[in-house]
Amino acid sequence: MFESLTQRLSGTMERLRGRGRLTEENIREATREVRIALLEADVALPVVQALIERIKVRAVGQEVLKSLTPGQALIKVVRDELTAVMGAQATELDLNVPAPAVILMAGLQGAGKTTTVGKLAKHLKERRKKKVMVVSADVYRPAAIEQLRTLAAQVDVPFFASDASQKPVDIVRAAIDDARRSYVDVLIVDTAGRLAIDEAMMAEIKALHAAVDPVETLFVVDAMTGQDAANTAKAFSEALPLTGVVLTKTDGDARGGAALSVRYITGRPIKFIGTGEKVDGLDVFHPDRVASRILDMGDVLSLVEQVEQQVDKDKAQKLAEKVAKGKKFDLNDMREQLDQMQNMGGIAGLMDKLPGIGQVPEHMKQQVTGKEVPRMIAIINSMTKKERRNPALLNGSRRARIARGSGTTPADVNRLMKQYLQMEKMMGKMARGGMKGMMRGLQGMMGGRGGGMPFR
Repeated sequence: MFESLTQRLSGTMERLRGRGRLTEENIREATREVRIALLEADVALPVVQALIERIKVRAVGQEVLKSLTPGQALIKVVRDELTAVMGAQATELDLNVPAPAVILMAGLQGAGKTTTVGKLAKHLKERRKKKVMVVSADVYRPAAIEQLRTLAAQVDVPFFASDASQKPVDIVRAAIDDARRSYVDVLIVDTAGRLAIDEAMMAEIKALHAAVDPVETLFVVDAMTGQDAANTAKAFSEALPLTGVVLTKTDGDARGGAALSVRYITGRPIKFIGTGEKVDGLDVFHPDRVASRILDMGDVLSLVEQVEQQVDKDKAQKLAEKVAKGKKFDLNDMREQLDQMQNMGGIAGLMDKLPGIGQVPEHMKQQVTGKEVPRMIAIINSMTKKERRNPALLNGSRRARIARGSGTTPADVNRLMKQYLQMEKMMGKMARGGMKGMMRGLQGMMGGRGGGMPFR
């Protein structure tokens, strides 16, 4: 998300960063570029106008023109105002009510509502340690009920059975009773969607809301619909007392207009953003971190959280102990590290959180396809156990055999071995010099870019 906006804004911001002095003319020029970038990103016009006006007022005042580093001060103003328009800070779900806390999910058909129910169940179970139950009140699509049953099994949460012959209100009331008896903390209700907003749909969901009195009513909307996402959310917020919005399919939205428009137009916070079809593709929406990513400052905090949640700490500890004892880092260890990286979404999944990624030429970013890490793992898997333990055995004929076995080229195998030697050297420095040694090793790896991106 935001790729095109980041590319456009990061160039503008970079030109300002080094300016020793800014004038009102510079600021006018910069805000004009910001305006065009926002409109191209499909941000709603009222949002663009309000945002630009607030940036101008702060920029031409004392805050920027009298600053010692005016270029950087203006960048901070743009970041602050982007954050403010998206809601200033992350908004948690309010679950501080007598159990079960009912979460009602609303939205149009095809927005990813049912998948989001499964993702949210996993999020609440793993990160907030809640006992979660899910139920489908979508009596018009039996396939939706079966889809939710499958998702519930995947994330290992109870599923309350329902069928198309029942009334939605009866289904949910029965589910609440069952959740109470089962000491469930949170009940997530999937509701019926339509292809467009209509009176019958609104009347039904209003009746359902009145009957079950949910603590949270979340509107699920497809980010790729841009301004329409904000307008649809507004229509729902006028009919229902929404408590928040979930933006789905953000990985397919290069513009990001929906994220910048929804909060301003609806007055409701974006609580989560969803990516992909996998059940772990749901993140808490942090406006400040997103603003940093838009301005190409990266999102290191989210990266750290991702590492903490998804890295196998036992394996990391074993590797640390092995290195500390002076044992050689081998290709089995490298494969473990690559597996961990793949669990975090591979190179492509981590790239957008890195500072300065907007300055990387587009043709280089396009070379990162998501296949790099699986290909490296396939090469290591084509080696014998003896070769993995002792990489020095890998002469030309063995490398040719490994390339054939993994469906790659000898050049790919050579590139992997070059990266292995860099990692092995870094681990050696870590063992000899502790943390300082490790930092020197990292600098060595990054200094020359290690021959560029893997498999470019």
